Amino acid sequence: MPPLSVLRRALMAGAVASALVPSAWAQPAPTGAPIRIAMIEGLSGPVANAGEAVFRNLVWATERVNARGGVKLPGGNRPLVIDRFDSKGQVEEALSALRSANDRGIAIVTQGNSSATASALIKAIEKHNEREPQRQMVFLNYSAVDPSLTNQDCSYWHFRFDAHADMRLKALMSVVKDDKALKSIYLIGQDYSFGQNVLRAAREQLAAQRPDVKVVGDELHPMARVKDFVPYATKIKASGAQAVFTGNWGNDLTLLVKAAREVGFDGRFYTFYGNALGAPAAMGEAGIGQVVAVADWFPNVPTPESEAFYRGFRQRFPSPADDYVHMRMQLMIESLAQAIERAGKVEAGAIAAQLEKADVSLAGQRARMRAGDHQFQQSLAVAVMDRQGAPGVKFDVEGSGYGFRVIRQLTPEQAELPHTCRMVRP
Repeated sequence: MPPLSVLRRALMAGAVASALVPSAWAQPAPTGAPIRIAMIEGLSGPVANAGEAVFRNLVWATERVNARGGVKLPGGNRPLVIDRFDSKGQVEEALSALRSANDRGIAIVTQGNSSATASALIKAIEKHNEREPQRQMVFLNYSAVDPSLTNQDCSYWHFRFDAHADMRLKALMSVVKDDKALKSIYLIGQDYSFGQNVLRAAREQLAAQRPDVKVVGDELHPMARVKDFVPYATKIKASGAQAVFTGNWGNDLTLLVKAAREVGFDGRFYTFYGNALGAPAAMGEAGIGQVVAVADWFPNVPTPESEAFYRGFRQRFPSPADDYVHMRMQLMIESLAQAIERAGKVEAGAIAAQLEKADVSLAGQRARMRAGDHQFQQSLAVAVMDRQGAPGVKFDVEGSGYGFRVIRQLTPEQAELPHTCRMVRP
């Protein structure tokens, strides 16, 4: 008979699994009018894979809320529904989608894949809310990580649920600082607000924490327009860099990694998003021990709650191509449901007032919203790529045979940074 501690762990894992799989605790279906959430994202074009990954995450999150009876309101329980709006990865298309969402009477908007788009949406929503106080909108941001959005450009109507770039960089730099073999690094990023900020902050942090590391390359490239990264990869290899530091995401990351492999670059990649969307499969064996990523959570976080959470997602989306789950997006929807219930109505101002107080937990992860700047405070982890089955790598990524082993974890308090927001409140 197994030891009592083993039985306890097994029972805990089973209980957590039941809590995460909707069918295990389904309640009577909510019967009220749907609470619609406008997801404005690139669902066609070069960044469509990232947009579809977001949609799957939001669908799974809303299904969890709906399975437990929906959002509880005085007039009856109501389901959450995601309405898709394709921005095609373009700011003007995103603003057009925002107008369409408003025409449909949708008060809750979410977006994230592009800080430039997020900035434009924030400004448009502020103007709209001032003009039409009876039809206000609130903006939930799950991935746009330009620090300015919750610092000098902060808005009462904007809530960021991802760690911003400087927070992610802080976590990565905690690993770079300990990489004593590193003497030269190449900086490359997408030429827009986020990519520019990542490289600027990387230069500053390297100068402060690793002045012995030489920056042998520093360049920006057009976002989502480069089809062949071999010329960039060739320059990286010729520079003699031991490592690359990049904030690239989507195909801009996948194609960069593929090109680096093609030209024979064997250095380490320090990335914000190197743990999915094709990057591990593109790097293959060359990425083992070399690709480092930072995230709010990884599937191989070594807890029963985390494992059950991940298994629940893979049960819902079994195709390896659909494997990219974000804890922060799940916590975002949990925060929204909590805020609407506390507000007692679906009205942007009332929801915003309660989102400022959001404090939610899921699968062993707890996070809270900081009212001063509307920046979510959550744990961060840094992980390195390895073969599935290696110690600490129970799960792979997208059926590639490669996964990520967690090598550093920061508590919300350790990941937190001060802000410069001077929020104007209605």
